[in-house]
Parts: sequence; C-alpha cells; structure tokens
Amino acid sequence: MNITEISIKRPSLIIVLFSVLTLLGIIGYKNLSYELMPDFNQPVVVIKTVYPGAEPGEVETSVSRKIEDALSNMEGVDYLVTKSLPNASIIIANLKYGTNLDKAMQDAQRYIDNIRKDLPADILSPVMSKVSPNDLPIMSISATSNLPATAFYQKMKDEYLPQIQQLKGVAEITILGGEEREVQVKVNQDKLKLFKLSLSQVVDAVNRSGLDLPAGKVQTDKENSSVRLTGKFATIEDIKNVQVAMPLPGSPVYLKDVATVTDGIKETTSISRYNGKNGIGLMLKKQGDANAVDVSKLVRNKFKAIEAQNTNAGVRFIIADDSTDNTIAAVNSVVFDLILAVLLVSLVMLLFLRSFRNSLIVIVAIPTSLVTAFAVMWLLGYTLNLMTLLAMSLIIGILVDDAVVVLENIQKHLDKGKEKRVAAMDGRMEIGFAALSITLVDVVVFLPILFLQVFVADMLKQFSVVVVTSTLTSLLVGFTLTPWLASRIGIKEDLQPTNFFNRFLLWFEHQLDKFINWYGKQLQWVLSHKLIFTGIVVLLFAMTLGIMKQGIIGKELISTGDQGKFRMALEFDKSTSIQQNNLIAQQVETYILHQKEVATVFGNVGGPSTGIGSLGVGSANKTEFTIQLKSKKELGNLATEAFMKSLREDLKLKYPAINYSMAALGLIPRSAPIEITLSGSNLDLVMKSGNELKSIVEKIPGADNVRLSVEAGSPEYKIIPDKDKMQRLGLTTAYVGLNLRTAFTGNDEATLTENGTEYPVRIWLDEFERKNYDDVKRLSIVNPMGLPIEVSQFANVERDNSPSLLERKDRQPAITLTADALGRPSGTVADEVVAYLKKNPLTDGINMTWGSDIKRQNDSFGALGSVLMISFLLIYLIMVALYDNFVYPFVALFSILVAAIGAFLALNLALSNLSLFALLGLIMLMGLVVKNAILIVDFTNQLKAQGMYYKEALIKAGKERMRPILMTTLAMVFGMLPIALAKGTASEWKNGLAWVIIGGLLSSLILTVYLVPMVYYVVDRLKEKYGKKGVSSLPETNSVKTATVFI
Repeated sequence: MNITEISIKRPSLIIVLFSVLTLLGIIGYKNLSYELMPDFNQPVVVIKTVYPGAEPGEVETSVSRKIEDALSNMEGVDYLVTKSLPNASIIIANLKYGTNLDKAMQDAQRYIDNIRKDLPADILSPVMSKVSPNDLPIMSISATSNLPATAFYQKMKDEYLPQIQQLKGVAEITILGGEEREVQVKVNQDKLKLFKLSLSQVVDAVNRSGLDLPAGKVQTDKENSSVRLTGKFATIEDIKNVQVAMPLPGSPVYLKDVATVTDGIKETTSISRYNGKNGIGLMLKKQGDANAVDVSKLVRNKFKAIEAQNTNAGVRFIIADDSTDNTIAAVNSVVFDLILAVLLVSLVMLLFLRSFRNSLIVIVAIPTSLVTAFAVMWLLGYTLNLMTLLAMSLIIGILVDDAVVVLENIQKHLDKGKEKRVAAMDGRMEIGFAALSITLVDVVVFLPILFLQVFVADMLKQFSVVVVTSTLTSLLVGFTLTPWLASRIGIKEDLQPTNFFNRFLLWFEHQLDKFINWYGKQLQWVLSHKLIFTGIVVLLFAMTLGIMKQGIIGKELISTGDQGKFRMALEFDKSTSIQQNNLIAQQVETYILHQKEVATVFGNVGGPSTGIGSLGVGSANKTEFTIQLKSKKELGNLATEAFMKSLREDLKLKYPAINYSMAALGLIPRSAPIEITLSGSNLDLVMKSGNELKSIVEKIPGADNVRLSVEAGSPEYKIIPDKDKMQRLGLTTAYVGLNLRTAFTGNDEATLTENGTEYPVRIWLDEFERKNYDDVKRLSIVNPMGLPIEVSQFANVERDNSPSLLERKDRQPAITLTADALGRPSGTVADEVVAYLKKNPLTDGINMTWGSDIKRQNDSFGALGSVLMISFLLIYLIMVALYDNFVYPFVALFSILVAAIGAFLALNLALSNLSLFALLGLIMLMGLVVKNAILIVDFTNQLKAQGMYYKEALIKAGKERMRPILMTTLAMVFGMLPIALAKGTASEWKNGLAWVIIGGLLSSLILTVYLVPMVYYVVDRLKEKYGKKGVSSLPETNSVKTATVFI
C-alpha cells in the first residue's frame, strides 16, 4: 500500500498530518521576528587600546607590536591588520569563516592578559569587540531641550540614557556634541615662578585635598560606629581655598593665589546638528543577536515616555535616521510580490485546467507548503528577512508543479471515463516517477549551498532551507492531498459554451491544441534537419558569449540599492581646529539644506564616523553629514548618485579647500567597496608602491575618492632633551614629562560633588600660555630645589610632522588603498585594476591583497561557481539513480545549457549586473529547466516500454507533455514577473534574480522541447546503428515498475 493509496482510502491520516503542520506553521509565524538580512557575521575581533598622549610611532613600538606578536599564534586567524593612531592602537584580527567568535575572543583575552605586564603602565585596559554589520548604529537621534546646555547634557548622561540602555537589545549609545560641565583651574606661570612652585605640586595638593576616606570604626560592647573623613569639594570656594604650599611658617599659598578657578565646560570634541539645529546626537547600536525592529519600537516608546515626563523642560527626541524603516518597507514589498505571484499563478492554472475546481485543488499546495516552511524557520531560529521571504515568493511557481503534473494526468484518465478513485490512482502512478524526479532535481541544487563556508553562506543557507522544505512539502501534497481531492471532487470535463468565461476557455483550449499540433510538425522537421537546428543553437551560444565579452553586464557582490540616502564626509587640513571646522561645515550644511531635493541632514562635526570599518575615533578636522533626499515621487525618480555628483561639483566650486568623499547608503551597510592592501618588509618601498597605485586607480572611470590609509600627519612639536643638562638641573624625564602633560592636556583626577553629581576638575596652564611654539619653549618647570627652569635651557624644540596612522598587515609594514565605486559596479572597476597589474606587476617584495567587497566577491563567486558545478553533477547522478541508465539523464542535461542563453540575454536587456543574487538565480534555474526535459524523456521511455518505435515515441511524448511543460513554465514565469518588475526598497536585488530565471525558463522552454528530443533521437540512432538489439523496447520497464513500488 503506497502513500497515495493510503490518502485515497484513509484520508483521516493525511488530514491529521497536514493539520499538525499547519498548527506548527501558525505558531512559528506568530513567533518569527523581522530583520533585514540574516546575520552574516564576518568573524572579526577588534582590540582597541588607548595610550593617552602617545604619537603613532610610540604606539606602534610599545603597544601594537607586542599585542600583534601575542595574537599571531591564535588559532583561526586568517590575517591581522594593525593600525597605530595618535593615542590609540587598533588591532583587527580577521578570522577564518566558521570560527567560533566567542571562543576566539576568550583566547585573545588570555593572550593579552599574559603580556599585560610588558605594556606601558599608563595605557587604558585593551577593549575587545566583535565587529559585524550589526555593530553599526541602527538609529541616529537628535535631542534638544530649553534647559541650559550643561544641565541638559548632565541630565542626558545621568537620567535619560540609563533608561534607554536598560531596554532589551540596546547595546551602546554614543553621544555626539553637547556641553559637559567642568571646573577649570587655570594656573598662571609667572605666579608659580614667584612662589617657586611646580605644576605637579599644585596638582598633588588639589588631588589630595578633595577626598573622602574611610578611617575604620570605634566600638564599645554595646555599639559600633564607622569613622569617615569627608574632604570632597562641594563648592568652587572649597577648591580655591586649597593650600598649595607654605614657604614661610604662617603664610600659606592658596590655589586662588596661583590660579583662576572657574565653572566652565569641557573642551569640545564633537558637535551634532539635525537640519541645522544644534542638539545632542545619539548613535544607538543594538546587541548582536537582538532584533532591530523590536529594539527600534522599544526605544521610540521610551523616548515618548521621557518627553512626557519632561514637558516643561521641552525635551524632544527627533529620530534622524532609523534603519528599520527600510527593513519594514522591504519586507512589505516582498509580501506584496508574494500575494501578487499567488494570484497570477492561480490565473495560469485556471486557463490550463479549465475549471475553478481543478485550480483550487492545485492552489492548495501553496499555503500547505509555505506553512511548513514557517514551522521549520521557527524551529531553526530563523527570522522573516529578505532572504527567507524572497525564497517564498520565488517558489510559488515551483510549489504548484507537482500538483499540476499529477492533476493534469489524473484529469486525462477522468476524461477517458474512468471512476474517480481509479483515475486518481492510475493518473498518479503513471506520472509519480516524473514528479519525484522533478522535485528531487529542484531540491538537490540547493544542497551544496548548505555546506558553504564563505561570507554569504549564512544568507544563502536560510534561502536554501526555505526552498528545500517548501518544495519537499509540495511533493508530499502532490502525492497525497491532490489525488485525494481529485478522487472526491474531480469530474470529467465537459465544457459547454454557455457563458462568456466558458467560451473563452474553449477558445483558449482550441488555440492550445492548434499550438501543440504545430509543435508536433516542427519537432518532426527538427528531427529530420538535425544539423541546421544544431547550427542555430551554436549561433545563439556565440551571441551570448559575445554579449558577455562586451562588458555590458557589470559585476558586483550585492548592489547598494538606491535608498535616496547618502553619507558625505568633509576633510579639512590636518591642523584645522574643531571650531574652524564647525564654522565652515555649518555653511556647507546650510547650502545642502537649501537644495530643493534634500529632506534632512544629520551633521556630526569631529565625532567618530558611523560607517562600517570606522575605528570609533573622531578627528577635529573631519565632519560627516548623513543626507536623506525627498521621496522618489517628489523628485521624479532622480537617481541618488546623480544628485551626489552634482552636489559635490557645486561644493567644490564654493569651498575648494575641502576634500569631499561620499557613499550611497544602501540596505546593507558597507565599507569602501574597493580595498587593496600592500605590504612588505621595506616601509619606504611599500609607501612608494602605494602612491603609484593610487595615481593609477584615480584614472579608472567609476573609482571615486581614492585614498591611502597612511598619510602625512598632523604638525607636532618634538621636545628633545639634553640628558646631561637635564640631570645637572635636577630633573628626570618622567618628572619633565608629567609637568608637560599637565601643562598642555591637564589633569582631571579631582572632582567637585554637587547634589550627588560629580563634575571633573581640570588643572592646566592658562590658555594664553599654551598657544604656540614659543609657549612650549618658555614653559618653566620648577625643579626639586625650587628653581624655575625653562624648557629651552635643557632641550631643543623642533617642528615636525608625525604620520597620522601607521599600519601593519601580518606583522609587516603595510598601506591600504580604498576607493568608492560611483556610477559603475565595484567588481567591474576592480577588474580594470587587475588587468592593469597583469601588464605592469608590482615591485618584487610587495604583497597585494584585496579586502572588503572585492575579497568577499571573489570568495563568494568562487564558492557559488563550484556550487553550480556540484549541482550539475548531482542532477545527473540523481537521474542516473532514478532511470537506472547513464545515457538518458545526460540527454536531459542539455536543457541547462540552453537556459544560460536566455539568462544572460535577460540580464543584458534588464541592465542588471551579475551579482550574488543573479548567481543564485542561475543555481535555481538549473533545477527548474531540467524538469521539462525529464517530462519528455520519462514519457518517451514509458512509450518505448510499451513497444513504440523511438521516433514516434519522441513525437508523441513531446506533444502529450507540452501542456504540463507550458503550465509549469508559465506559472513560474508569471510568478516571477512581480519580482522582476518590482520597484522600491531592495528591488535591485530581486530584479536581477527574477530576470535570470525568467530569461532562462523562456529560452529553455523554446529550445529544450526541440533540443532534448533531438539529442535523444541521436543517442537511440547510434545505439541502433552500432548493433544494440531491440532499441525500441529498452529495459526501462523494470525501472518504471520498481519506481512505482517505492513511492
């Protein structure tokens, strides 16, 4: 008793099974959360160590190299990149795919702990983080109020942010701009000289006065009390009255005698504006495993609550940018495509199956299969994201395949006048083998993807799992629900032209019969003129190759997509102060806001960049704007890239001294797509090669904002002491260093406590005495004997330029060239660089590696290329196993070759690039097109088994199977159309994928129905010629019998 028989005779079993699946699916769907993409973590560990006051060279030798050496033995490391900046070392350990990130971080922590004693004493503890695209801010917020600036900042820090940070899924919040209160102690040099005091004495005196100390406890037999000394500063007067020294008994020197103490604000390091209005900028990141849409909802609700509690202070949070808006829009558009696809497929079914009843039987396959996919997604912990939803909308056409093939055959038996149950059973048994092959071929294509270990593996795995589960369920439906429903409600079709709809169906039926007869004649012609037909196919192949060579189809990993949003960075001269930067940035911002196309501008002056690969360190000479344009409707579909280019040209004319760089912001956050790292043992040679390569890349069309990571740095003054003189004057390097640092950076260890809030107290030189070169030379340091000594007495002060960053790759000096691709796909630009370097190789001893998008593109395209080959082999092997024959499956594979013609032609006509999604389309296409060939080959084998001569068998099989072939192909094509023609969020990805499949299906439909019978004919002809006896009745009979038993 096979599965079909059970479902016809004991349907309760099948009903229970599908009810359970449906229930699981509904529970799953309710629990699935939204996100944009599956989390494709690129395993990276970043170690950031802050070393205050150190320049890059010092950072590299004392910190970076030591950590780098410690990490070099760590397992799972692909390569190490080290960046030494002023005041900080950043080490990026790029791990191999599939490495366990958490374990790698624990290992790294252990290695660093082992060498902690060798690192300088005044570094801050190394901080570790794992960078993934998830670590980008998901929201940018601008907060304003009518409170005084310092009070608002303090409230934000102490009251509002802790409330937001405790929300589920919020990781960290970076504050930009705002004014933080700080008590400034500005020491006067001349007064220090007068009282023979050193700066470090003043610092010690203040730091030792403002303390609370627990002293212990006093106790008797009955009670005990603790003893505490309270000396914390409560008012500014307390600080002014700190006694610094007592040169003569009874005449103390107070702090107010040598310094002015004022209530001021901390030195500005960043300024934040939204649409030209100053505020406090907040960059909110979510935790790695949290769901962005959920986090965004919680945060928005919390903001509303805080605003309601602080109405009199006028606190307002404006969401400047929220990436989850795009997520929801993208997901909604895919759901819309899905619904449209179901409707279109239903229409195709109605036309071919000639009745609402049969269409309904077939359409049942769609919800039942999708419901199972929801259940599996929930059990595997997947989310409703673009990949899973795209998979669902793409396979609507596949899901009805098995049901169509089975029902169409059952209908034939019904029309012959058989009883319902007999017809259902016979119809299903006759075609079951073909249905099984079709489904297994669809599924097997996706199996290799599940074992990939590359950047895109996680994305594609979810896609594949949805396709595989849904397709297998549809096979189960085809073998159970379809025959059961047909055995209950199926009837012999007898269409009468009673109404317009029936007349239309009869007319369509008539046309279809005419078409099938015409096709039969054409097929006879092809079988008689094999060489001419082969010539036509070869010519089409040549055309396709010609198109590929033309380079009309570009290459890129994942298209950015036009979201009408871009980031513009301004870079001023290295010596620019943040005040000067802000002044000009404000003018630029006003100019941008006056453009009629611009909706909003979020400005970040001097703060850390928000892009991926940003090192989280701001610079006083850089500003970043995130610009959102008005909707495409208002702008008449203006391309964002076109606006970006024209805006930059205008700004270059108005403010020529600034370096502008821009990047369109798509759905997936991305670093500069083109990244080349040169490394070698000789730093000068590396720098020289880097500069040569930069001048070449700048000339390539499409390469934009080409820059090198190591560049001439900020101006600095080097103090070079004469050790002998210094020692004679009673000074040590450490003592001089401490006084210098306090003079120019300040010491903020002391605090002032007011109403339970602590404010820092910074002690440093009066600003008039720390402005220029002469001030550095004139700085006087009081030696232990109380003699004031100027720096110029024991040291030379030289002007110099330190590099702003030193880079190493795998413990060798390195330099990285980055460029954006504007107006051309990144892969195409990279191909030109490769072509140039083939002709003009780099100097010996220089290693070049690609990073960023191009590295991922090469890895992913390589991996998917091998997936294509493995899938090809698997399809062949599955068919060999099913048909117990090595030749006929080979015949069916010819359909894949002709599908490539249509696929590339369609990409070309739709002006899509060869991207990751187009490749995915090609993989999916392989399974889809073999199906047509299977239907013809399988039926020919059956007819031959009944004793028919192979030529007649081929023509009969072609005509008989034309209907299901047309139905399944057209269902798939119509199901794909909404996706191919989609506009709006994330449509750029879906379009290419759908066009590949539509083009491939159509070309395969037109060519396969001729090519496969022709190749089959040639094979049998050769068998006949070379003495194979009894070609007309091959031993296929056994395979058909065995097959029907196990299904």
